[in-house]
Amino acid sequence: MKYIIGMDGGGTKTNCAISDIKGNILYKCSGGPSNFLAFGVNEVSKNIFNLIENCVRELKINFSDIKMVIIGAAGGGRRDDAEMLENGLISLLKNNNIEIAKIIVESDAIVALEGAFPGKPGSILIAGTGSIMFGKDSNGIIHRVGGFGRIIGDGGSGYSIGKKGLFAVSKDFDGRGKHTLISELADKKFNFSSSENLIRAVYKNNFDIASMTPIVLSAADNNDPIALNIIDEESEELILHLTAMIKKINQPILNVAFIGGIISNDNLFSKTLRKKISAIIPSVNIIEPEYPPEQGAIFMALNLINNSEEL
Repeated sequence: MKYIIGMDGGGTKTNCAISDIKGNILYKCSGGPSNFLAFGVNEVSKNIFNLIENCVRELKINFSDIKMVIIGAAGGGRRDDAEMLENGLISLLKNNNIEIAKIIVESDAIVALEGAFPGKPGSILIAGTGSIMFGKDSNGIIHRVGGFGRIIGDGGSGYSIGKKGLFAVSKDFDGRGKHTLISELADKKFNFSSSENLIRAVYKNNFDIASMTPIVLSAADNNDPIALNIIDEESEELILHLTAMIKKINQPILNVAFIGGIISNDNLFSKTLRKKISAIIPSVNIIEPEYPPEQGAIFMALNLINNSEEL
């Protein structure tokens, strides 16, 4: 009997599932992070190998029984980067005298898209620390909007909201802007009691910009005008993602699954975005993903196997 392994990995953990050749899930587990651009190819290869080994041990099978492994990894969206992890994992397996027929590294967003909409059109809007949108049309062609990173993109993300919150605090400190509750809340949590402390935190202590997002949301919940304006501006950025994807997908209804804490959780930003969608682009239908991303990786593997004589 042959098996397929699908994984979904980010900067915190990697979720793993193993199925039979028909796609029936037999076992699930989780392990360390898979963002190899942040943690390095060697460490991530070890994390992935541990998960494969876990599946083999649990099902009492051999490594040679695994027909394909597809890993949706943060940082795997560019082919040359993905090949770094593929080669690192293959080398690690060879050092342990193990060979698996096929190992493929893909973007974590692509496996999430396939999990959300297996074999059918749909889109995922991701807004966490960064922001990006992927859509699949009726011909199975993948389209992308956003994902240009924090320097020239990431509108509507935790990073962008947090950065605007820090702007507001800096303006408040020296009188270039109005006083905002964001400053008071940031001081309580991060000890931003002076402009010097703020500068030191951001430029010397590698401050996590996105960690300001809950502060901005809290201030907005208390009707702080500056925080409310940030929420309004950044939700508009995600509206732009959606309207751009509508043109690319060319479907009468755009089914969208929300992924990422700031839009999938119940907060003012998510509520604001949903209200705007309802009022401005009612052709967008927000739905829950049909399956988790690691199962999306298995669907991708099944599709490759079924369409390739070689495999």
